Amino acid sequence: MTPQPTPADRFTFGLWTVGWTGADPFGTETRAPLDPVEAVHRLSQLGAYGITFHDNDLVPFGATAQERESILASFKGALDETGLKVPMVTTNLFSHPVFKDGGFTSNDRSIRRFALRKVLTNVDLAAELGAETFVMWGGREGAEYDGSKDFAAAFDRMREGVDTVAGYIKEKGYGLRIALEPKPNEPRGDIFLPTVGHALAFISELEHGDIVGLNPETGHEQMAGLNFTHGIAQALWAGKLFHIDLNGQKGIKYDQDLVFGHGDLSSAFFTVDLLENGFPNGGPRYEGPRHFDYKASRTDGYDGVWESARANMAMYLLLKERALAFRADPEVQEALQTAGVVELAEPTLAAGESTADLLADRASFEDFDAVKASERSFAFIRLNQLAMEHLLGARS
Repeated sequence: MTPQPTPADRFTFGLWTVGWTGADPFGTETRAPLDPVEAVHRLSQLGAYGITFHDNDLVPFGATAQERESILASFKGALDETGLKVPMVTTNLFSHPVFKDGGFTSNDRSIRRFALRKVLTNVDLAAELGAETFVMWGGREGAEYDGSKDFAAAFDRMREGVDTVAGYIKEKGYGLRIALEPKPNEPRGDIFLPTVGHALAFISELEHGDIVGLNPETGHEQMAGLNFTHGIAQALWAGKLFHIDLNGQKGIKYDQDLVFGHGDLSSAFFTVDLLENGFPNGGPRYEGPRHFDYKASRTDGYDGVWESARANMAMYLLLKERALAFRADPEVQEALQTAGVVELAEPTLAAGESTADLLADRASFEDFDAVKASERSFAFIRLNQLAMEHLLGARS
């Protein structure tokens, strides 16, 4: 029986996900626009915890102050009626033609100033709605031609923009953290901060990096041929996994935004295993929302949209059941021991041991039998087979 989601599962959806009308570079919309109020009610009925949005998903670009006030009043009313939360808010600096060369890194200074004001305005709204995370995806921050940018200046401007927003958050006393969202390409030919590793390095250069972390997305890392579970593990290890976007992706191609688990199922299993069970030997845990950033196929009507929302939550819960059973299996625990996964947690240098002590230890080098040590079988295949058997429901 498919498990049923509840708000306690903390599943959240972007308004742009269920509200995607199906337009792509080769075709126009296949669905009518969705009223955000309807989205709130529908997601609440399905058992979701929250809804997220870009500023212009909710309030159209160029709306008057009166129009904005009316839209927000209706949206807040729906939130009050349903109890749905807004854990994350983000800003659109990529759709309007003014941002064709980016927002924070546009070569045009006046556009950079407009972008910064747009973000600061939305930070105020995020705080007003009780959001905990402010995501920054620089979809247009990049280039197609290497001679079109002074890259050092571009990174300076990116740092200036993020630090300005982070400083404003601190100044206002908002309970917000910023989460950068890496992506290698699309819509730009090459996007700045393309992977988790690039973004972590950038954060280390910030004045206010203490409140800046990451929002990795499944498909974005896999588009670059990278291992998503490894990426979120490093972000978590660094204390920088502030938010997460889950979806499905099949290999190195355009951003498919499939339902979670409808792409690389094995990767999805280990992602859920990490999120729900944590590291095998303990360590930091992810406590944030399980956010789905996907798009319902443009082949479907709104029946398919709501079915896809159900499917995301169902896939996660099914994988959670199997991941919990995997970790609780005595054979798996034995296999983890055999594979040395538990041993990896033991420091290479003993407590209080110095480099001089290591150099004086003949057993570590001069008398070490490399040939004998190379005969050890780590039995990784058996461990992975046990994981696959749990994934496929062959073991209880």
